[in-house]
Amino acid sequence: MRQSPQIRFPAQIINKFRITAIAASTALLFACSSQETITLPTGVSLVETVTAQQDTLNIPFKKYKLANGLTVILHQDNSDPLVHVDVTYHVGSAREQLGKSGFAHFFEHMMFQGSQNVADEQHFKVVTQSGGDLNGTTNSDRTNYFETVPKNQLEKMLWLESDRMGFLLEAITPEKFEIQRATVKNERGQNVDNRPYGRLNETVNQMIFPREHPYSWPVIGYMSDLDRGTVTDLKEFFSRWYGPNNAVITIGGDIDEAQTLAWVNKYFGSLNAGPAVNNIAKSSVTLSENRYYSFSDNVSLPLLYISFPTVYGMHEDEPALDVLANILGSGPTSLLYKNLVKSGIAVQAGASHPCRELACQMSFYALPNPQQGLSLAKIEQVINDTLVEFEERGVNADDLLKTKVGIETGTIYGLQSVSGKVSNLAHYQTMLGDANYTEQQVARYNKVTKVDVMRVFKKYIQGKGAAILSIVPEGQEALVAKANDFVLPDVSNPAKLAQLDTPIMKNASDFDRSVMPSSPANPQITVPTLWRETFENGIEIIATKNSETPTISLLLSLDGGVLLDSVEKAGLASLTASLMNEGTTVHSKEELSNELAKLGSNISIGAAGRNTYIKVNSLVKNFDATLALMNEMMFKPEFAQDDFNRVKNQLIQGLEQGNKDARSLANNALKQVTYGKDNRFGLADSGTIATVSAITLDDIKGFYQTYFSPAKASLVVVGDIDKAELLIKLASLSTWQGKDYTISGDYNFPEVTPNKLYFVDLPNASQSVIKLSRRAMTYDATGEHFKATLMNYPLGSAFNSRINLNLREDKGYTYGASSYFSAGKTLGRFSAGASVKKEHTYDAMVEIEQELKNYQQHGLTESEVTFMRQAISQNEALSFETPGQKSGFLRQLLQFNLPVNYGEEQSSIINSISIEQLNAIAAQELSKPMQWIVVGDGQVVRPQLQKLDIEVVDLELAK
Repeated sequence: MRQSPQIRFPAQIINKFRITAIAASTALLFACSSQETITLPTGVSLVETVTAQQDTLNIPFKKYKLANGLTVILHQDNSDPLVHVDVTYHVGSAREQLGKSGFAHFFEHMMFQGSQNVADEQHFKVVTQSGGDLNGTTNSDRTNYFETVPKNQLEKMLWLESDRMGFLLEAITPEKFEIQRATVKNERGQNVDNRPYGRLNETVNQMIFPREHPYSWPVIGYMSDLDRGTVTDLKEFFSRWYGPNNAVITIGGDIDEAQTLAWVNKYFGSLNAGPAVNNIAKSSVTLSENRYYSFSDNVSLPLLYISFPTVYGMHEDEPALDVLANILGSGPTSLLYKNLVKSGIAVQAGASHPCRELACQMSFYALPNPQQGLSLAKIEQVINDTLVEFEERGVNADDLLKTKVGIETGTIYGLQSVSGKVSNLAHYQTMLGDANYTEQQVARYNKVTKVDVMRVFKKYIQGKGAAILSIVPEGQEALVAKANDFVLPDVSNPAKLAQLDTPIMKNASDFDRSVMPSSPANPQITVPTLWRETFENGIEIIATKNSETPTISLLLSLDGGVLLDSVEKAGLASLTASLMNEGTTVHSKEELSNELAKLGSNISIGAAGRNTYIKVNSLVKNFDATLALMNEMMFKPEFAQDDFNRVKNQLIQGLEQGNKDARSLANNALKQVTYGKDNRFGLADSGTIATVSAITLDDIKGFYQTYFSPAKASLVVVGDIDKAELLIKLASLSTWQGKDYTISGDYNFPEVTPNKLYFVDLPNASQSVIKLSRRAMTYDATGEHFKATLMNYPLGSAFNSRINLNLREDKGYTYGASSYFSAGKTLGRFSAGASVKKEHTYDAMVEIEQELKNYQQHGLTESEVTFMRQAISQNEALSFETPGQKSGFLRQLLQFNLPVNYGEEQSSIINSISIEQLNAIAAQELSKPMQWIVVGDGQVVRPQLQKLDIEVVDLELAK
């Protein structure tokens, strides 16, 4: 159910970081953990105890086994008053049968629809009302469900998870089945069919794997398979794979271990084991020769994707192949970057080696630069030449060093939260049966040699067959790398459907499960201890010491950001910041990237909203060297003409692609309609094609000289460092000099026109994006804006909000719908909307209008007020766990000049605001005029819009 963040190009072509959640030094990470001897409940056996040891790479935990086969892993960490619960089932799309794809993911949806003792839609409501966050994810190999909640809510979470593990089938109805089938179709429409390059991954898998291979079909499934599925099929699938013997429950956080184990045994111990589950046999997939295939899509640039099948997850050659992928296509030091991007042949290029349980793939991608031609045959030739170059170049010492340092830093950052540690333990236990695998995993990569990398290159890549996919803009089929010589399999109607004939799961309970456990008092929340300082040059500093991990994060913000652009050259702030990442007068971009990789550090400069920002993440031991590179990037930018030309062109191509994406078009339309075409607020932060095209290198240099100043700068630091030591290290910032500047506050906004609907035609779009919006109040922490967000919470902010339950769960029009107040120092906005089935565009708009009208006229119910109070107030326990959360809190204090304890006043308001006050706010805010923005397929949507009896204006977006 988790949605991926919106991306400009497909997620699968972005190079992955191969090591996820590897444990770091226990002395630094796990000082808060403890072990105790406990009396085991009947039927529970202790399998393994892992304790924290100096200089040993592990996460301390205890592993237990219940009589029914359920594996239980407990990790104690009392640094924050919260717990994270993860239930992972070793079933993903690879366990599905030919012709019945998508059931694993479908069942993930069904698991949130209530069970025998949990009412329909109540799982989300109970967790949210408990102050928690929750979700579920499905991939090829496993499905997991997880919650993070205040520690006093743990028993309730175990009650919820056990009820759907043992008593879900009793609650499944044909009506729920059909609603979730529609929801899955909407998810596919939103994230696959309506997204540029969205069908890339499933097409490549069809090219590589035989039709009967479980990786040949996508996790989300084929719609034809889902259409023929039945409730009986779903129940058999659950009964086959969702037994406790095929699950791992991992619990981490501020827990009482004996009590937690007793609860686990109470709620899960009596559930019946399911059928035995064996691992799927692993066999290598090879292609004897290249397979070429192509299709057209609603994209602005063609894309070439080359994928070689290699080994499988945890194979002994996997680490060396990962190093090879880094050398070939990871970042500015890679060969593909040099030969394709730096040379100007492509605007993007890279390599990755993603692995799954049964198979891995080495993949290369590139999007050509229109200035040098769009032929994908040329791109293919450069990639082939790059492989020859690598054979001659070989592997150098830095290649291996960067990978090994990356393991260390990725490990530490991945374990800054309890959920990160729990996910790590659950992953290794599920895939390997060994939760304590972190040290061995790191050792695998540390053992990689130059000889290993060259060996795997020759064994799996050089001269081997690959799936070569061309995706081209509609009408430009001549750009493909090579004519198709491969035919995709027909997936619409399998010749024979296998039958499971699995007995339907039945469980009984020896206690009354209909009674939801009560919760003790909320845990005491400790706001981070902070300190402040102001340098003579105007920089305000706010910081807190955080010793849970040996890291430091730094965020330097310069007020103004994109507001300092002129309308004619919108995008200047963003382009200036981007160019500052491209090298200095001392080091080229490639050299900077190499040095940062060896330090395990990250420095990024960007501009968005009201700020230009410099973000730094570093290990404490490498902070001095990282700061030196940050100072160099800040004060000695190269601003080279070639770099400017390349980065500007990349930005323009990204904007071109955005004009093919429904959500990007809708966001741009919303800005333009709300704030005006001739207003900087009315244009995207990155500008438009016309405004970016007008920017010159002299503009960049002038912007930097005028606005890159400490006069309106603020600095937030969270890390394992004392104030005195940090101030010494920041000496270069304290002596930074620059002139003050003004930020214009004179803006003329257009009138709201509720009698008009603004329409953007996107031919052949599979879904419509609808937004109803108006300008609203600016941000405040305890005033009008804050109280309006409380009012809106049951309307459109929570999963169980009226709007989402109506459009998603009741009508099946969308994957998700919401309403929200967004606000900053200068602007505020109220919006409601969704991405919906295009044939139900009008229906969805009517439902949203009706929900707002009912809420405005009749207000909230008492139960909704109670839900809002409990959900928002109890969620505070999750607010300060990670350095990122602490940094966000400190930045909020600085940006809006808030007192440290403003949360106490918010809590008071949450608990004391009356239903009459909330209803008055609803009556006032929701009665104000709003206007519709719709992006969709005109042929299908226009006839529907005529029913609204308002003027439909074809909106011409700023280009």
